[in-house]
Amino acid sequence: MDEVKEINIKDVVRGAIQEFISLEQSKAEPAYKAELVEERKRREQLENRVNELVEENRRSRMIADEAERGASIRTELQRLGVAKIDLAFKAVRDDITRSEDGRLVGKSSQGDIAIREYLTQFVSENPELLPARIAGGSGVSSTNKPAPVSTGGGFDLDKIKPGMSAEDLERVRQEISRVAAHSIRSL
Repeated sequence: MDEVKEINIKDVVRGAIQEFISLEQSKAEPAYKAELVEERKRREQLENRVNELVEENRRSRMIADEAERGASIRTELQRLGVAKIDLAFKAVRDDITRSEDGRLVGKSSQGDIAIREYLTQFVSENPELLPARIAGGSGVSSTNKPAPVSTGGGFDLDKIKPGMSAEDLERVRQEISRVAAHSIRSL
């Protein structure tokens, strides 16, 4: 009977220890669960922040690429002598893209061609974007009035009008002669 009591004591001790361990685990388990939940929240927040930064970086690169593409197009249009750069840029910006190797190319009926060739062709087809060859024309008045030329005697050539005194007319003639002689000598 001693043996039976001994086994029972061992079982009782084991049972008590297991009960104690499970009681301790049940006390500590909520703390572990709360810590795991907090850790999961922190991890998710970090993942969300990383995703936001990746997206922000992607947008920044797109904006920088677009700005560089626009600057390249405008520079090339300016090099080709286009006077109405903004108008020409708006007309071609959607046709110029990056190729797989990173070069800027224009989409045309012949396929993708280099930006310089594409814009040269575009400008030759649209000469109205180039500066006028002859400024002015019939009915065009000059908006830039030349500065009044004053004489050594303080006479302003813009004040020449009909009915001037003989003395003023003589001063005008002398001033015109002086300016003409000076112009001829400077040639």
